[in-house]
Amino acid sequence: MDQVEIFKALSNKTRLQILNWLKEPALNFPDQPNADFENVGVCVGQIQNKAGLSQSTISEYLSILQRADLVSSTRVGQWTYYKRNKEGIKQLSKIINSEL
Repeated sequence: MDQVEIFKALSNKTRLQILNWLKEPALNFPDQPNADFENVGVCVGQIQNKAGLSQSTISEYLSILQRADLVSSTRVGQWTYYKRNKEGIKQLSKIINSEL
């Protein structure tokens, strides 16, 4: 886990909001007919609608968060779903507690 990449990923307000929304997706997004939040995650379209940004911008933000191991993705048919990577978040916590 590259610390610089992690903190770059966290240096954007919208990316921080996305991580916060994904912490409790049932409270932050409407129900999804084809996938549950816990096992699959939240559809990119729902994240885009909530953020009010273009699909390409949200996709780039999610890619940055994924490269930092803070989110993971699952592809179901033509849709991609994202959820927080609990192990990556745990590693971030370790870095903050032990090295900073």
